[in-house]
Amino acid sequence: MTVSKIWVHAEALDGKVSTITLELLAKARELGDTVEAFYGGADAEAIAATLGAHGATTVHATGDLGGTLLGVPVAAALAAKVAAGAGPDAFLFGTTPDGRDIAGRLSAKIDRPLLSNNVELDVADGKLVATTPVFGGTVNVTTTFAGDGPAIVLARPKSFAAAESGGGAAAVQALDVPADALGGTTIVERHVEESTGPKLDEAAVVVSGGRGLGEADKYEMIETLAKLLHGAPGASRAIVDAGWVPYAYQVGQTGKVVKPTVYMACGISGATQHLVGMKGSKNIIAINKDEEAPIFGVADLGIVGDVHKVLPKLIEALQSRS
Repeated sequence: MTVSKIWVHAEALDGKVSTITLELLAKARELGDTVEAFYGGADAEAIAATLGAHGATTVHATGDLGGTLLGVPVAAALAAKVAAGAGPDAFLFGTTPDGRDIAGRLSAKIDRPLLSNNVELDVADGKLVATTPVFGGTVNVTTTFAGDGPAIVLARPKSFAAAESGGGAAAVQALDVPADALGGTTIVERHVEESTGPKLDEAAVVVSGGRGLGEADKYEMIETLAKLLHGAPGASRAIVDAGWVPYAYQVGQTGKVVKPTVYMACGISGATQHLVGMKGSKNIIAINKDEEAPIFGVADLGIVGDVHKVLPKLIEALQSRS
């Protein structure tokens, strides 16, 4: 097996390509000679320019799937390409609902192993090597794909830095879907959570609160501080499970992975599950009254103090400047 041609799963909403797609395209350019994308949907022309600017020469698109969930038709279309000898050496997917669905089905159809939850990819001796954190991110395992057939990889968001390559718009080619893979489960309705300000996984500043806040009403301090810093509010799993804030706010192994310029952990002890989701942040500020809290082990700046005293003073100081 050699890695020459790589296909990246392109995801988009309302004509905007997802950040994870752009991250994967950047990594694919480092690994392979030819980078192409594949897309389940009818609006490939609308995203071809963005995909091309990030290195994709071609986007293989299924066209309109009539609102069908992507897993069955896209996996079937990709498997048919592989069977015809027209597939790539590796498929890269983001760890998203659609990415996991398509990748898992494709793995079963073409009888090739799938490596998930990866944070790094390399090529050694012509073979793709994936790095996967285990035991809560305390140990990294490297695995090399062997044998014939394409490698299938799921990568965590924020594992790679997105960067444009300066290419022109990607050429759109039809990705034929076998007739027996059409007409599956249909999406009847979509509900998009309303939000203001930057998205949690894209914000340059993230302010997260944890159980140390004491009660749900105190989370308002986190939201106020995040707004003053033009950032996004986040949360630990503990207060999400307690019902204080929605799951969409959760940072951690089972939530969102963030890598902002500044990450503030307020009243968060620093359990391994949470650290996995934010330890890649450029600057980490921790506020906790327990000086032995694990969060201080990864913090660039630690404040030993009560969040109920520190945060109001910080908010007051910022408001006085505005």
